[in-house]
Amino acid sequence: MATPVRSQQQLAADFLALHRSGQPLLMPNPYDAGSARVLAASGFSALATTSSGFAATMGRRDHKVTREEALSGSASIVAAVDVPVSADLENGFADDPAQVAATISGALEAGLAGCSIEDATGIRDQPLYEPALAAERIAAAAEAAHTGPVHLVLTARAEGFLFPNPDLGDVIRRLQSFQEAGADVLFAPGITDLATIKTVVSEVDRPVNVLVLPGSPTIAVLAAAGVARISVGGTFTWVALGAVRAAAEQLQKGSYGFFDAAAGGREIVTQAFAD
Repeated sequence: MATPVRSQQQLAADFLALHRSGQPLLMPNPYDAGSARVLAASGFSALATTSSGFAATMGRRDHKVTREEALSGSASIVAAVDVPVSADLENGFADDPAQVAATISGALEAGLAGCSIEDATGIRDQPLYEPALAAERIAAAAEAAHTGPVHLVLTARAEGFLFPNPDLGDVIRRLQSFQEAGADVLFAPGITDLATIKTVVSEVDRPVNVLVLPGSPTIAVLAAAGVARISVGGTFTWVALGAVRAAAEQLQKGSYGFFDAAAGGREIVTQAFAD
């Protein structure tokens, strides 16, 4: 008997329920519809887009896609899988809170179950929004995300640890203000130190996402620290592109050794794309 197709409303509710402190949701980050189907077929309960990975599929660096392109790419992933999908929507593609809310409306139209909004401006000399404006932007996003029948799961990101000389106190205060503004999940990418992760988890009352990076604690250790979600960002994209580069170098050297890896990949695709 076929599994019933879940509505967007149910997918969003299921996505939020998957966030349990100490039982982290492993949420990989596909870069297109094909990689999303492979990951869904591998048994993951939810997926999230990666802004850097999606930009790479278009031959661009991170933060070089438009709102319309990001939402269109997200919609293609939503259509390809039957699990909740959250989208990395960068800074909402706008400074103005009303325009951030418009981006959230677009996320709902794309069929997403969740999305994230960050407090990074994209401006070198002023990398973060002032705290009050950052919180106002999340408040506008939350209102748009939670007003209708679909409770879009809003992740609010404090980006301070992605820049030199991060201030943990400032990051925590921002996360707390985002919580007050209505965010469902909190995220401070760039933190790998276990003590710092524990501090963040203990200082907020919302599920916390951790981006795993080289040197990050193991999944078991993160679970014991109370982390509710673990993501990988653009890493799987770099794994895929690294494999393409390695195969290309083999061909340039006159070798066909890449066919060994290709056989496994073809089988994976055959299984994931069965229908």
